[in-house]
Amino acid sequence: MNTIKFKTNINCDACLSKVTPVLNDNEEIGNWTVDLGNPDKILTVQAEALDEEELVHSLKKVGYKAEKLG
Repeated sequence: MNTIKFKTNINCDACLSKVTPVLNDNEEIGNWTVDLGNPDKILTVQAEALDEEELVHSLKKVGYKAEKLG
């Protein structure tokens, strides 16, 4: 599995509740976490293959930004 990290503006439990359905419904994602303690609110996604643009677009539709790191 590949691990991909994104800088986001997901910054609280209410935000997590909004993005959880989006991330859980993406069949490409095996596992994901958001580090709310990190100033950059890092979303870590584990996936075999991931359409990164689709993920960014899906998060944008529910009001959140994601920018791939590295």
